[in-house]
Amino acid sequence: MLDLGPGTRVELGPPIYGGEVHAAYANPRDDVTALVPPGATEVLDVGCSVGVMGEALGARGHHVTGIESDPELASRARSRLDRVIEADVEALARDGGEVGGPYDCVIFADVLEHLRDPWAATRWGAGLLGPKGCLVISVPNVRHIQLFRSVFLRRAWDYADVGIFDRTHLRWFAYKNLPGLLEGTGLRIGELHRTFMIDLNPNARINRLAPHLGDFGTLQFVFRAERP
Repeated sequence: MLDLGPGTRVELGPPIYGGEVHAAYANPRDDVTALVPPGATEVLDVGCSVGVMGEALGARGHHVTGIESDPELASRARSRLDRVIEADVEALARDGGEVGGPYDCVIFADVLEHLRDPWAATRWGAGLLGPKGCLVISVPNVRHIQLFRSVFLRRAWDYADVGIFDRTHLRWFAYKNLPGLLEGTGLRIGELHRTFMIDLNPNARINRLAPHLGDFGTLQFVFRAERP
């Protein structure tokens, strides 16, 4: 729970309905795992949720350590991952908590937008990498067409449980902000992909238009950061 002042509190945990974590927080994320190098033996999944993505990586032969601050989610992830550290990533980055390593790949999949200081987190993550290690990062694109439809047409910021308007987001990124996430890491963007989607329902027919809209049709940026 984040206390923003008298009468204003925001629940920072993922949405859970009927005991099940929302699919946005519990899916294999093929778009993210595709950027994890096949030879990355040791992988750190920051904000691993219930470990579904890490389990998919484990099936490919990667040894996956997860970090999760929510006790219930961390407990569920332990049945899927090789190791789970129950901790707040910003506290680890600030205090230098022991998380093992070096790692061949550190993943921040839709985590950085939830942090007060995502730039400190990426510097910390880069410091855990071995000589040929990489970061794999996924962040939502605030320049998405939903923003214009809600803010400029409806004059409202439509808080929601998931998506661009997830009520737990503390930071926002557009395309030109991506290199800034790597300042001080010694890394550069090596490969970048876009998740093209207009409607959060992947089967919605309108999503066929998304690739033709550039940034406006980009829901997420997913990229791998490597040493030059």
